[in-house]
Formats: sequence, C-alpha cells, structure tokens
Amino acid sequence: MHLKLTIAYDGTRFGGWQIQPNADTIQERIEQAMSEVAKAPIRIHGSGRTDAGVHALGQVAHFDAPDHLTMNPFNWVPALNTKLPSSIRILSCEEVAPDFHARFSAKEKTYTYKLCTLPILPPFEANRAWHLPRLLNPEDLTEALTLYHGTHDFRAFAANRGNESEETNYERLISRADFIHTEDGVLLTYTGNGFLYKMVRLLTGAAIHVAQGYLRLDDLSDLIHKPGHQKSPLSAPPDGLTLLEVRY
Repeated sequence: MHLKLTIAYDGTRFGGWQIQPNADTIQERIEQAMSEVAKAPIRIHGSGRTDAGVHALGQVAHFDAPDHLTMNPFNWVPALNTKLPSSIRILSCEEVAPDFHARFSAKEKTYTYKLCTLPILPPFEANRAWHLPRLLNPEDLTEALTLYHGTHDFRAFAANRGNESEETNYERLISRADFIHTEDGVLLTYTGNGFLYKMVRLLTGAAIHVAQGYLRLDDLSDLIHKPGHQKSPLSAPPDGLTLLEVRY
C-alpha cells in the first residue's frame, strides 16, 4: 500500500526533518520506528525540510508499506507512536493513490510564526516564540506583509544551500501573509505554493525590521521587485516557526 502520514512534532531538540550526519532528525526517528514495526528498512519522503528547532502540526510524508505486512493504515498510528519519543506524533495514516508524492503533489503550505512581546518570556514559550519585548508598529507590519502578496522572485529571501545555479527557480506565489494580535504578542501566517530554504524566517525578519523602524518599506520593496545579489537583512530564529498544514 502507498500510505500518507500526517505528523506533528516539537522540533526543539532535533536537527531538523531531513536525515543528516551527526544529527538527531525527525525523519531518522520515524524511519527507525517503521523498521522496528516492519522488520525491514522503510524510507519515507516528506513534503519538505524543516530546519533545526522548527516545529510542525501538519507535516506530511509518504511511504510504501512492505508487501509482507497486512496492517490496515490506521494500525500504523499506534504502532509507530509507541516507538517514537513523545515530541513526535503520527496523527493519521491513510492509503493514497500510487502517484501521490508528499512533496511534488503539494499545492499549498501554511506556516505560522509566533512572536512574544511581553517584557518577560513565559517559561512555557521558550523555544516556541521569538521574544521581542519591543513595540512593533502594526501599520508598518501590515504594509510589509502586504508587499509579499502575489508571485515574485524571492531570491532575496532564500538562504544559500550551495547547490544554486542560473537555472534555480526562485519564483513563488504567496496567497496569504498577515498577522493577528494574541494575548502575549503577535501570530503571523503565511500561505504559498512553496517556500525556499529559510524563506519564511527571512520574510519574517524583514517585516519585523520594518515594524521596528530599522528597514524602510521602499528598501523592502526593492528586495522583492528588484531581485539581485542583496539578501534580506535578518533571519528570524527557528523557535517561533511551525509548519501548520500542507494542502493537496
């Protein structure tokens, strides 16, 4: 069976989603649990990589169950959760069409980014929010986020992985970029047809710089509408970032 997993995790102590040398990662933990259940190695494919310290409430992955197993899809949920740390949870498992791909079939992703503006960061918000105990100008923040709407070349908001070339496609469609006030700060939400490496953190850092008066709106507009070699001036920390949902 070709199966789709929906996964939630607290990324605080992990080195991100993707398996990598000398790091404890989400993908590696899930594959280890799967191998224990199936008594055979299984490779899973995620909708995208989340960085070290980034969280997820709706990460998606797919895999092919070994032919010798007769488990129903829903049986994978408790079987895996009993072998995973409490900070990683399989929320659901369902059979999907053979051509479903967690990454390439995705139509939209939604991320949230949490800011805490209280004078003191509550202990339970540690590693889950960016602590910014300085007032933000809400009008400037709104204008900055509005600049992101639409289809643009977002190369100024992409960190380099080292495999970029002249053919690298930096064009992405952002259909939502806004915020709401919360009891302890601000919650930003981004929806788009895809996001570049560290793009949400760089978008957030630039918008916050505008809201704090460190970056002019005209300069932010130039980063979006006149892409060149200049990069967004600030990458927000991973703590406040959560992959909320992937839509297909």
